[in-house]
Amino acid sequence: MPLHMLKLCVGVESIDHLAAIRKDRQQYLADGTACHYHITRFRPKRAPEILAGGSIYWIIKGFVQLRQRIIAFDRIETDSGIKCRIVMDTAIIRTESQPRRPHQGWRYLTDIDAPRDIATTARSDSLPPDLSQKLREMGLI
Repeated sequence: MPLHMLKLCVGVESIDHLAAIRKDRQQYLADGTACHYHITRFRPKRAPEILAGGSIYWIIKGFVQLRQRIIAFDRIETDSGIKCRIVMDTAIIRTESQPRRPHQGWRYLTDIDAPRDIATTARSDSLPPDLSQKLREMGLI
């Protein structure tokens, strides 16, 4: 069973905003595969479990809203020391909205506790995403 990471998306206003940021930071692996990345101070101690199919679940405005599959953890040197680059798939997958309190760094998330993916073709309403999220928070849809 893969392990996942939970991370705050500081300064990001929406899913579309994160997608725009990710597009600007797209890189390519040695084999030509496109990827996104995020730099953090420390490599997760449970990296092998995460690399077995785990994702990073992004918290935007107090709610888990999406995830990206983690491909690798790279050790990189920066001006401020050695860091960890989280390499992710470019696919940004929307998830069911799940409230989360602010925290520093990341938290681990088991498969059982992870929000389910929302299939883009199975959207049951034609409401704007913000309104749909507010109605979900109130338990109305």
